[in-house]
This record gives sequence, structure tokens and C-alpha cells, in this order.
Amino acid sequence: MTTTTIEYPTELTTALGKRPQEVVGEIRMMAALKLFESGRVSSGLAAQLAGISRVEFLVQCGIYGVSVFQQNVQELEADQESALHGRG
Repeated sequence: MTTTTIEYPTELTTALGKRPQEVVGEIRMMAALKLFESGRVSSGLAAQLAGISRVEFLVQCGIYGVSVFQQNVQELEADQESALHGRG
């Protein structure tokens, strides 16, 4: 794993109501969630970035309202159509 230093305003700890180490964890989680949500990384890689297990990451997706399904609306509709009409 590679280490990167992130600078953030001291006021962020106050704004989030967290200690500095907790802020780092939240930044990692938010980055992991957004990268996963945008389809740029897998749930496993996002979990590694967040520093938690894949199962816990998927739970966090639910808590933060991030869909664990990587299909867009058109792909879901095509799958639904195929299922309804026995194609595919």
C-alpha cells in the first residue's frame, strides 16, 4: 500500500466533530465511496482504501446511500426486459 499525506484545514476537525485520526478515516471512506459509486474501482478495492472489510464497505454503502449495483438505468431496464420476455 502507498502512503499519501493529505493537508486539510484544522477547522475540519471541529466542523466534523471528530479527532484528527477520525477525520483521516472519514476522508478515506468518502473517497472510497465516491470512487466506487462512479464505477472507477471495485468494492474490494474501495474497501481496501477505506481500511475495512468488503462486507463492512457494502454495509457503509447502504448507510451512505451508495448503490452496490454497478449498472446504469438503461442496463437495468434491458435486464428487466430480458427477464420479462425470456431473452438473454
